[in-house]
Amino acid sequence: MRADAGAAAARPLASDPGEGPRRPVIGLTTYLEQARQGVWDVRAAFLPQQYFTSVTDAGGIAVLLPPQPSPDQTAEAVLDGLDGLILTGGLDVQPELYGAQRHPLTDPARPDRDEWELALFRGAERRRMPVLAICRGLQLVNVARGGTLHQHLPEALGTERYRLGGGVFATNTVEIAAGTALAGLLGAGEFDVHSYHHQGVDRLGDGLVATAQTDDGLVQAFESDGDSYLVGVQWHPEENADDKRLFEGIVAEAATYSASRMRGERAS
Repeated sequence: MRADAGAAAARPLASDPGEGPRRPVIGLTTYLEQARQGVWDVRAAFLPQQYFTSVTDAGGIAVLLPPQPSPDQTAEAVLDGLDGLILTGGLDVQPELYGAQRHPLTDPARPDRDEWELALFRGAERRRMPVLAICRGLQLVNVARGGTLHQHLPEALGTERYRLGGGVFATNTVEIAAGTALAGLLGAGEFDVHSYHHQGVDRLGDGLVATAQTDDGLVQAFESDGDSYLVGVQWHPEENADDKRLFEGIVAEAATYSASRMRGERAS
């Protein structure tokens, strides 16, 4: 990814001639979970509000993307209506997808979400659509690119620092590398983040470059080594209500993508 990608956050949103700014449409992946409301106890699309509030506060339009049947075909139709994609946090990626035996503490498999998100990510890559991958999303992208994961960091690194439990986010300090798209958004050097994960990157996937680490060497962020916009972070930026820069970054890139797509449609 180009090092100046972070400057996109300062660009104006795309617009059609004679109209006001067009707000880019950002898809956010969700689970299908059992949920209660009043007398109803049904399966429903589920995503914490912080995610889509962060997108709308950054100037985008948030669209929820629960797992769908026939994910490969459905993902293509869904991506036709999007300008950017956010792969959100959640339960562990299936270790079978990266050729590992299941650890006793790895979450039960959720193949519906894994297959759906892999289809969305691969489709977005083909289209060169901007992608922000958060926590589980970072791990899924790493697996999609042929990388592997530590299934339980307390065993791999000897620390519980990344998941305190009980829904309480840990604070960890990461070191952001200079000259990266991430540094363009957040600045280089030390940066405090909200962590809630017990897995992490082991072998980095093909075409991915680590852009932030903790002092134990764990990869905390990466980006593509190409010129498409792909930023992955192991932390939860949606939990910091005062800092929307990562969301502003993808919304700005999505606006540029949308404008380019509209120019192509007009030319054809």
